[in-house]
Amino acid sequence: MIKNYLLIALRNIRKNTVFSFINILGLAIGMAACLLIIQYVIYELSYDDFQTKKERIYRVHQDRYDQGKLSTRWAAGAFAAGNAFKNAFPEIEDFVKVVSDRPALAKQDDRKLKIEKVAYASPAFFKVFSYQLLSGDAGTALTEPNSIVISETTAKNLFGTIDVTDKSLMLDNERLFKITGVFKDFPKNTHLKLDMIKSYSTFTKDNGDYDVDNAWYNDGCLTYLLLKPGTNIKALEAKFPPLVKKAYDNPNISAVYTLMPLTDIHLYSHLMMEAEPNGDGNSVYLLLGIAIFVIVIAWINYINLATARGISRAREVGVRKTLGSAKSQLVTQFMLEAAVLNGLAVLLAVIIIGLFLPAFSKISGQDISLTLLINPWFWAAVTGIFVAGTFFSGFYPALVLSGFKVVSVIKGKLTSSPKGIVLRQGMVVFQFAASIFLLIGSLTVYRQIQYMQQQKLGVNIDQTLVIKAPLAKVDSFYRSMSTFKQESLKQPGVKSITVSTTIPGQPVNWNAGGIKLVGADNKDAQQYRVIGADEDYLEAYGLKMISGRKFSKKYTNENKNVVFNKSAVKLLGLNSPAEAIGKRIEFWGETYTIIGVTEDFHQQSLKETFDAQIFRCIPDVRGDVSVKVNQAQVTQAIAALKQNWKEFFPDDQFDYFFLDEHFNQQYKADQRFGQVFGLFTIIAIFVACLGLFGLVSFTIVQRTKEIGIRKVLGASVNNILQLLYKDFALLILIAFVISAPLGWYAINQWLQGYAFRIGISWVLFAVPFVVVALIAMATVSLLTVKAAFMNPVKSLKVE
Repeated sequence: MIKNYLLIALRNIRKNTVFSFINILGLAIGMAACLLIIQYVIYELSYDDFQTKKERIYRVHQDRYDQGKLSTRWAAGAFAAGNAFKNAFPEIEDFVKVVSDRPALAKQDDRKLKIEKVAYASPAFFKVFSYQLLSGDAGTALTEPNSIVISETTAKNLFGTIDVTDKSLMLDNERLFKITGVFKDFPKNTHLKLDMIKSYSTFTKDNGDYDVDNAWYNDGCLTYLLLKPGTNIKALEAKFPPLVKKAYDNPNISAVYTLMPLTDIHLYSHLMMEAEPNGDGNSVYLLLGIAIFVIVIAWINYINLATARGISRAREVGVRKTLGSAKSQLVTQFMLEAAVLNGLAVLLAVIIIGLFLPAFSKISGQDISLTLLINPWFWAAVTGIFVAGTFFSGFYPALVLSGFKVVSVIKGKLTSSPKGIVLRQGMVVFQFAASIFLLIGSLTVYRQIQYMQQQKLGVNIDQTLVIKAPLAKVDSFYRSMSTFKQESLKQPGVKSITVSTTIPGQPVNWNAGGIKLVGADNKDAQQYRVIGADEDYLEAYGLKMISGRKFSKKYTNENKNVVFNKSAVKLLGLNSPAEAIGKRIEFWGETYTIIGVTEDFHQQSLKETFDAQIFRCIPDVRGDVSVKVNQAQVTQAIAALKQNWKEFFPDDQFDYFFLDEHFNQQYKADQRFGQVFGLFTIIAIFVACLGLFGLVSFTIVQRTKEIGIRKVLGASVNNILQLLYKDFALLILIAFVISAPLGWYAINQWLQGYAFRIGISWVLFAVPFVVVALIAMATVSLLTVKAAFMNPVKSLKVE
């Protein structure tokens, strides 16, 4: 019987080529889109999943409060937390400290390599985490001062081999480090990505007499706890406050410590001093929702077409029942037909994925190669979609078709039931409600990204070339940098040069607490973001002064002066920028005078609110070098800068980038999300219209005689078109009524993640409705116009 069913299924596919093609193509596109998104989602959810102890590893997060108000949320918090918690709470088996360090310049014989991702880590790093050591001892590799562990790629680039344990490496022309191990390159799906790890004891040694491990007011340390099996997280967190309260001896400053699971960090942690920019859990699950929408729309197409075509197969069912076929046999037959169609769709979907995988990889930003097609998880997802698709798309049509009554069928009295028509219309409404909803979201994402990129930043980043900070030690950094600037400014293409600890587009990681007006009570002390810069910074970046003056080389004591931004003045408790001029502040035991106040500007993307910032004048500051160049002479300017750099910083690479491009990198994740969102929105609409095309074509076939009779009785072509249009137009209107409030709620929630955002206007709803309506009506028109112009004589001959 199975063989018989298969033959009948294949004959029906061949007999109804158009409907079969629409079904298979719709299912294939839906499956391909769903599988690609699932791959994207699985990758995002896989971060740090390879860690064998992941269920027991938690990162300590710190919320700092000043005078009872939340001032800073830290991923990298107090240095003392790890030691103190481990000593106080038996639930903690071990802990790891990770402190980010600046890039390093490694030198081995005649080979030089700039190592970007460098950090200090405590001895338990390789025991707690599952990063693989290729050589060296996990327990002792990070114990001694001046010891480092490097990645296999770093080892190969510097030595040509990974057999380098116990060898020495010179860093920054300043210090020899002993290589105590080589680790396998970290996986891409981890929130920690390092090329070199220095021992934490090196960090404590460099801090001399300062007791770093008991520092509760110094922040910048990522702390990970390895908990004992069965630990109650909430109960452990509840033990933190009494210990922390004793540690903070200032009644006006406090902190709250919480624990975040290791595997949640990538998607749900967006705090100050993250190890790297993280993903967005809401966006990931929204894309998963799109995948579900697309595949459900494709399944609905099959259900609609299969049940609509049921009338044409009524006699087949009647004859089979008359010859003794049981309902279960008929259900089996139609389910097998669904399986054949879904199977063919799966094959086509795999081909589509193979063809478009490189393009999707580029759009999504994930390195997805054709090796995906040999991944067992991929084929598990394919099998799951095939089985689910066969069941969901085949079961209901099978029940409907097998439930025809023999007497009605034989007498030719079978018609579509009102319930069946309502169900099909309901499914069409769902398809277009989903399409409008997705288009509302896609348009919102596009307009928000466009809004952020077009807003004035309040800081001039145009025609700015940034040279990455020199790393190698020189006899006199100040003399070398000053001479470099003097020589470079002689070039006609160079307009200004400034050095700073931070450039626009980067977070300000110099966070200073305890700052207050001289003579003010300690309870008035606050935290500020600090940018250290030379005298030329404010002028070079065109920051608008609203009171006082900028730094200038005309004054000899500028290193004792500071400039505030408007938000910082407000945080200081002053009523106006003018009132701040001449005021003196206490800053870490030193006294500084406020000489100017700038307008607030966007240091980072418009996702972030304005921070309270202080500019400190540090003439010999080490940092990135910002060069304003003349657009017409960029090439000559770069050549001259490179030559001067080689002369004054011979051991450092001339590594540069353009600031406007760098600044816009902050929006890259949003742009990729928007592109993926938009792409699959288009696919969802296309699949929905594909189903609509099939349903309309079948409807017209069913109403051919009706159209002929109406034309004979005097109906015009316009009357016929209105007749065929109105039902579908009503369904689209209902879909809009359903999708609009849902869309409003969704985009309102999404926009809350942006400090500066667009307003929700009627355009965001009207445009998607009009677009979907026009596309749907165009789809309907392809067939209705032909039907409306058909000769009534031919229409009345149709059986």
